[in-house]
Amino acid sequence: MNRYQVQRIGFAALSLAALIVVVPILLVVASIVLRGAGAINWEFLGAMPRDGMKAGGIFPAIVGTLLLTLGTAAVSIPIGVGGAIYLSEYARDSRWTRAIRLAIVNLAGIPSIVYGLFGLGLFVLFLQFGTSLVAGSLTLAIMTLPVIISTAEEALRAVPTEFRTVSYSLGGTRWQGIRNIVLPQALPGIITGVILGLLRVVGETAPILFTVAAFYLPRLPHSPFDPTMALPYHLYVISTQVPGMPEHIQYGTALVLLAVVLSMNLVAAIIRSRFRQRRQW
Repeated sequence: MNRYQVQRIGFAALSLAALIVVVPILLVVASIVLRGAGAINWEFLGAMPRDGMKAGGIFPAIVGTLLLTLGTAAVSIPIGVGGAIYLSEYARDSRWTRAIRLAIVNLAGIPSIVYGLFGLGLFVLFLQFGTSLVAGSLTLAIMTLPVIISTAEEALRAVPTEFRTVSYSLGGTRWQGIRNIVLPQALPGIITGVILGLLRVVGETAPILFTVAAFYLPRLPHSPFDPTMALPYHLYVISTQVPGMPEHIQYGTALVLLAVVLSMNLVAAIIRSRFRQRRQW
């Protein structure tokens, strides 16, 4: 067997593996679209729920999901990117920094329900924020930080050292080099990490179950200290806790949640491509 035959076999195996991964995903998406498309209309998207969520719409759940995502982003992005800049550009390689990186990797693998219990104990009970958007956003931000820090640090480390050297040789300070040269070049990777973290937030149920989500709340939150409905928890409730719920409403809610996730992915892909076109290496 020559090397060309080995190459063909390798390509065939990779193609088969890709099909095994992609085809079930496409089948699941197609099933959700076919079963849930009938429920999608303006009332379903823009009305308040009625009759124990068997009628009306899911507008509070959509708004609550977006508010939780924005609150999580407002807390996690500055802290996560700042931590990545410190670890990549300022911290020396020592036992302390290696321990921090190991802790970050381990935190990324902790089940989400553990974060939910932590948020319940710290934010809801100890700090007395109650079941609120603040408690939910802070809990989700802590859960998101390991992903953002890890990916942002790798993106910063991938920027060639020559960029920093040129900045120093022109008389710039370390922070000026980071702000004006390194960060813009690392933005595609940083955006990828941020979107990955926020996509996990959009689909999580366990943390918001303990900290923010309401079972049935036919109104929008009036302050950061109010509870709210959210799409993942709403989908869980109508699928398991409400007897006689029409199937098309369940799949329609799943379709809306899927559309939110895919929209975030599309926006992230567009932003990444534009920044990659400006990259100079």
